[in-house]
Amino acid sequence: MAERYSSFTRGGTGWLLQRITAAFLVVVLAFHFFQLHFVNHAAEVTFAGTQERMSTIGYFVTMVLFLVAGAFHGVNGVYNALVNQGLEGTPKKLVLAVLSLAGIALVAQGVWVAVAMAGWT
Repeated sequence: MAERYSSFTRGGTGWLLQRITAAFLVVVLAFHFFQLHFVNHAAEVTFAGTQERMSTIGYFVTMVLFLVAGAFHGVNGVYNALVNQGLEGTPKKLVLAVLSLAGIALVAQGVWVAVAMAGWT
């Protein structure tokens, strides 16, 4: 019988953060979906309405945390999937560096847009 292999150390920080961000993403995605499809129907979502929502500190913080959690969860998941497929050595380090830089760039761009949408520039 084949052994089960995972690049996550069970009980390790990466393993724990992957699960915490997954749970957070499920809850915030439901909130986001509800807010933008039931409270504000898609046809009613406007630039001004987005600016108004983003200027509320609670909504702003929630959306920035949503962005950070999503970026971490995605980058960490892709990296560990590649490690599980046998990535090792220098290519492993290179992939980690590229994914980390891409994640940081995504978060930086997203926060910059969120700050601009909130009118705090």
